[in-house]
Amino acid sequence: MTDGVVLPLSLVEMATRQVRAEVLSGEFEPGERIGEEALCARLGTSRAPVREALRLLAQEGLIEHLPRRGFRVTVWSETDILQLFELRRVLERHAIESAFPLPAQGDPLHEVRAALEEMRAADAAGDLFERDNAHRRFHAAIVGLAGNHQLNLAYAPILLKLQLPMARNLRAEARITQRRNGIRRHAELLSALESGDAAVACEALSRHGELAYLDLDFR
Repeated sequence: MTDGVVLPLSLVEMATRQVRAEVLSGEFEPGERIGEEALCARLGTSRAPVREALRLLAQEGLIEHLPRRGFRVTVWSETDILQLFELRRVLERHAIESAFPLPAQGDPLHEVRAALEEMRAADAAGDLFERDNAHRRFHAAIVGLAGNHQLNLAYAPILLKLQLPMARNLRAEARITQRRNGIRRHAELLSALESGDAAVACEALSRHGELAYLDLDFR
């Protein structure tokens, strides 16, 4: 809702998806201004859904609002990125230690496995945007193993803020090494979880290498 007007959800979703994809792909660089008028003209929509989309993306941490100057892609410092990844590791390790031993009934790793398959399918199709989404779901599913609602709530904003660094790492890895290496790293982490041994899973998490290919200079 903007200025008391209920907006058509489809237009907001379209604008949000488009700008998010452009930020994650690097089409918009950190610090680059995102002009509302130019975005409206390019998407063929009115200002209201575009403004709402930008507000939602600001909540996710991908862009930021500058008073009287509009929106720009969020500028990260090296310290910001390192601290966020450290928080992610701490919370994921805590989730694994809390969740193990996993329940013997059913398939407690179903959501993790499904997210990895979605990563594979999107990668094979060349859909980097969907691969990024599945990548986030993969890590969220790991934390979800603990069945701790408050932990999920604490983890969600960290994962949102890490959207851009995580996407950049995967894409840089694909350029520098074999394209499927990012998928392989996540498959190895799933295999460690499948071992049923918390120590093995935590060790795999420590080797996961989410910073291996990331240029930390986001300024």
